[in-house]
Amino acid sequence: MDVKGVYENNEDLFSLCRAVRELIDTQNYDKCKALIFDAMRRYPHSPEPHNLIGILLEKIGEHAAAMKHFRAAWALDPTYLPAQQNLECYGTFFSKGRCAYDERDCISNESAGNYSNYQVEYDSRGIGHFIRRE
Repeated sequence: MDVKGVYENNEDLFSLCRAVRELIDTQNYDKCKALIFDAMRRYPHSPEPHNLIGILLEKIGEHAAAMKHFRAAWALDPTYLPAQQNLECYGTFFSKGRCAYDERDCISNESAGNYSNYQVEYDSRGIGHFIRRE
């Protein structure tokens, strides 16, 4: 595998995240959508374009479609923290927190002193259930 090509892809995707953030802030949604769709075509196996289109769809009120793209980003790379954070942020009735355009927007649970947002509680039959910590 060409390491230089991977590095250039990462730089392209990082600049894509920055450009999408600026376009969404200025509410230039049409140009933003075209930019993301081009990135989806160029990088079909990258989670970044799906995460970004999810943010855009959430901003324009297309919640169900946004959640599908956040899940697609997470399925493409389960270690991609922005998709996980956006699923947690927008996956509740009352979304809280900020959306994550890239890894810099993700707060490390370990640095916050909280190693997990969930804990296991067992019911009377001994079945474990994940409960979100507050």
